[in-house]
Amino acid sequence: MSAKHLRASRADYPVFQTIPTRWADNDIYGHANNTVYYSWIDTAVNRVLIERGTLDLGRSDIIGVVVENGCRFHAEISYPDLVTVGLRIARLGTSSIRYELGIFRNDDSTAAAEAHFVHVYVARETMRPVPIPANVRQALANLIREE
Repeated sequence: MSAKHLRASRADYPVFQTIPTRWADNDIYGHANNTVYYSWIDTAVNRVLIERGTLDLGRSDIIGVVVENGCRFHAEISYPDLVTVGLRIARLGTSSIRYELGIFRNDDSTAAAEAHFVHVYVARETMRPVPIPANVRQALANLIREE
């Protein structure tokens, strides 16, 4: 009864991170294990935050913790493929951000996998939710998905 899901294309994402696969990413079936995709997702999100000056791994008083994630797989990726992760923001709430990501193999124009990843911002000391800092909102504003 549901409509067939159309795979995302590179044009659906405003920013990209490139991550090479490693020999150890392949599982016994000869492709990247599903857990590796989550590593690529986490790496891409945090690289964007670091590059935009909103995350200092050792010193930020306010940090994003992962509260939800998921991934839909369309095509295999395996070593020695080059992975490009496209990123956009689907929702920028009071204390949470929902990222949507497309994982692309080599020069493919459609995603091999699509994922979502939700950060809730918390005070590092208390681990209690706090509003997303203004500098984070400003740094990520151009990544918000246009409907």
